[in-house]
Amino acid sequence: MEQREQLAKTLKPHWVWAIAFGSAIGWGAFVLPVDWMGMAGPLGVIIGYLIGALLMIIIGACYGYLIQRLPVSGGEFVYSYFGLGRYHAFFCGWFLTLGYMSIVALNASALALLGKFIFPSIVEVGHLYTIAGWKVYAGEIILACSALVIFAFLNIRGTSLSGFSQFIFCIGLVGGVILLSIAMFLHPSSSPANLQPLFNPGRPAIASILAIVAIAPWAYVGFGNIPQAAEEFDFHPRKSFSLIVIAMLCAGLTYSIVIIATGIGMPWMSAVDAGYVWGTGAIVESAYGKMGVALLGFALLMGIFTGLNGFYVSTSRLLFAMGRAKILPKSFAKLHPKHKTPHIGIFFTMAATLSAPFFGREALLWVVDMAALGVTIAYFYACFVAYRLFKWSEHENSRTDNRLVAPGKKLLSLLGVICSASFFLLLVVPGSPGFLSKPSWIALLVWIGLGAIFFLTRFKGYKSIPDDVLDGYILGEHRTQENIPEPSKPAVSAASISSSLDIGRIK
Repeated sequence: MEQREQLAKTLKPHWVWAIAFGSAIGWGAFVLPVDWMGMAGPLGVIIGYLIGALLMIIIGACYGYLIQRLPVSGGEFVYSYFGLGRYHAFFCGWFLTLGYMSIVALNASALALLGKFIFPSIVEVGHLYTIAGWKVYAGEIILACSALVIFAFLNIRGTSLSGFSQFIFCIGLVGGVILLSIAMFLHPSSSPANLQPLFNPGRPAIASILAIVAIAPWAYVGFGNIPQAAEEFDFHPRKSFSLIVIAMLCAGLTYSIVIIATGIGMPWMSAVDAGYVWGTGAIVESAYGKMGVALLGFALLMGIFTGLNGFYVSTSRLLFAMGRAKILPKSFAKLHPKHKTPHIGIFFTMAATLSAPFFGREALLWVVDMAALGVTIAYFYACFVAYRLFKWSEHENSRTDNRLVAPGKKLLSLLGVICSASFFLLLVVPGSPGFLSKPSWIALLVWIGLGAIFFLTRFKGYKSIPDDVLDGYILGEHRTQENIPEPSKPAVSAASISSSLDIGRIK
C-alpha cells in the first residue's frame, strides 16, 4: 500500500471551539433576524433555536463518541465508511461536500450584501444582469471573489495560522455582539413592547417553532467542522464533546441575544412589512445612524470571516479524506510541500465557489436550502453508526461481537438518530414547516444527477480496492480492532466501558 499522508497535530482546544462556534454563527445571525421573525415571531425564533441547540447537542454526543474512536480527517464520510461501507461513504461525502461548499459561497455573497448596504457607491458599480430579482453588479462579484481568494491562501499558509485567525475573529464577533446589544437595549426608542406579538399571528405557535427547528441543522452546522479537523487536534479527542456542547450553547445564546436586540429596536411586524434588503441593518441605522451600522457591520464581518475560514478548513479536509480513499483523484490527498496543508482541496473549493457570486444571492439561497438536506443526511449517518457501536446489554444477540455494552450511550445515539431523521422529514414532507421550495428540489436533483455520473466514472476503480487496503487509506492506524472481547473471554464490565471507546471495526 502506498504511503498515507497525515496532517500535523497543531490545533489547540480554543481554536477548535472557535472553528465550531464561529462557523455556526457566521453571517446569518446578523442578516436574517427580521426574516426569521417574519416566519415565527421573536419568541418563536428563540424557542426554536434553543430547542435546535439541545437537539444538536444530542447529535453532538454521537460525534463525540465517533471522534474518540476515529480521530481522522473526513468526519461523517469516515464514519459512514466505518459503519456501513464504501458506497454509503461516497453517498454521504457527496452531499456533505455540497453542503460545505455552499456555505463557503454564501458567506462570500454575504460580504457583497454588507458592501451593498454600507458602501453602495463602490459595490453597486457595473450592473451586469438580474437573476431571480437580484441585481448582480461587477463590484459585488469582485468583492466576493477577492474574499474567497484571500481565505484560500490564508488556509494554505498553515493550519496554525487559520486556527489562530479563527479565534481572533470569534473574539471580535463576540465583542461586537455585546457592544451592539448593550447599545440597542439602552436606546430611548427601544422597547420590549416592540417584540409583540411574540409569535407570528398568521400561523400556530407550534408550527412557527418547528419552522425554526427545521433550519437548526443549517444554523448549527459549524459543530460538524470539529470532526473534520480531528486528525489535527493537539489534545486528546475525548475533549471534543465538551467543545461541541460549549460551542452550541454559545451559538444558541448568541442567536437569542441578536433576535432580542433587533426586535426591541422597532416593531418587528413593521420591519417585516417594510421589506428591507437588510432588516437588522435598517433597524440599527434608525437608532444610531452610520456609527451603529459600522458596529453591526464589524460584527457581521467577523461572522463572515469565521464562516469562510471555518468551512474552508472543513471542505478541504473532507476532500483530503476522499482523496486518500481514492474516490477523488489522488492529488487531493497530497499535502503542500512547505505548509503541510491539503492545498489541492483548498484550491478546488476556491475554484468551485468563485462562480457562485455570478449567480446572484437569491439563486444561491436555493442551493443552500437544498444543502441543508445534505447536512442532515450526514447527521443521520453519524448518529446511526454511533448507535451501532454499542450494545444494550451483555446478552444481546447480535452478529456484532466487538461492540461495547453501554446502554446510556446507545440510548443517546438512538435519540440522535431520531433527531436527525426528524430534521430530514421537516425538509422533505409536503406541508411541513421546513419543506424545500421547488427551486431547491431542482437544485437537489441536479446534484444527485452529477453525483451519479461521477460515481459511475469512478466505480470500477473504487470497487477494485481490497477492503483491508481501503481501511488503511481511510482509517489509518485506527483500522485495527483493539480491546475487542473474544467469545471465550469474560464479558467487559460497564465500568471499563465508560472510560474507553477503543472498540474495533463494526462487523
